[in-house]
Amino acid sequence: MHVVDSHTEGEPTRVILSGGPDLGSGSLAERAQRLATEHRELYRSLVKEPYGQEAMVGALLVESVNTECVAGIIFFDAAAVIGMCGHGTIGVAATLAHLGKIGIGSHKLETPVGVVEITLQDNNTVSVTNVDSYRLEKDRVIQVDGIGPNGASVDVKGDIAWGGNWFFMVDKSPTAVRPDNIMALTQTAIAIRTALERENITGGEGGIIDHIVLFGDALTPEGHSRNFVLCPDNAYDRSPCGTGCSARLACLAAEDRLPAGKEIIQESIIGSRYSISYQSASRDDLPGDQPVSPTITGQAFVTREATLIFNSQDPLKKGIDLNI
Repeated sequence: MHVVDSHTEGEPTRVILSGGPDLGSGSLAERAQRLATEHRELYRSLVKEPYGQEAMVGALLVESVNTECVAGIIFFDAAAVIGMCGHGTIGVAATLAHLGKIGIGSHKLETPVGVVEITLQDNNTVSVTNVDSYRLEKDRVIQVDGIGPNGASVDVKGDIAWGGNWFFMVDKSPTAVRPDNIMALTQTAIAIRTALERENITGGEGGIIDHIVLFGDALTPEGHSRNFVLCPDNAYDRSPCGTGCSARLACLAAEDRLPAGKEIIQESIIGSRYSISYQSASRDDLPGDQPVSPTITGQAFVTREATLIFNSQDPLKKGIDLNI
């Protein structure tokens, strides 16, 4: 299996160029569903240790349905096939540039949740205009067990928003958003997601809220805020999370806290950053607040081009799994 690895602001992406499963024809959403249901062991093995690494997201290149797109992409992590991935899209763009498949300028990519536009500024710097994003629900309060003093329950308030994935966005984190606090932040975010599951709180059309974002003050003068993002596989996002930034922009726009076109810096928990902004989206077919068209700019660097060899005699060829 031919792969190219990269990182986007610290978050790893593995692009599968050839040797992936045959997902047949149909829409990207239909093929993503086949990957999720018929090839679960395979896609998980590509990003889990020992063949992958913690926090890695896979990007399977497939033929696009939309003829305006240079490629179709299906994203996944060690837990699930996901609709869209912002850092992964930037990583795919840098990979295609590395391979000579695209040049400086604007191009379109097709994902299971819609077409996104990428602008390659140089071989590493990429802007992504994501799918239209919106806030579905404001100030949802949930009771979260075990994160208060002496393990007490705490009421946590957050917004439910769509940015290509479903997010629960906590503007004032109950746990300090600092790089020396990652274990506690992870435990808090997992507890929040557990509470959402327990109370059967979902996104639109029953969509699973599998990403949790906790916000705190920026730790640099240029930053607007710093975030901690928990992904479906319980790994934290080393980047500021492109789809999470898209959902964040939708929430800021709905609160009139950020005007259209104004660019801000979103810091990640490790201190890497995206420049983010939005334009209003002229749509009336989505629920919740007025949607926005978000743009995320960051850098990705190719780190490895390799052929993966899955030895049939390897007892760990399906990845390390501690859930036994």
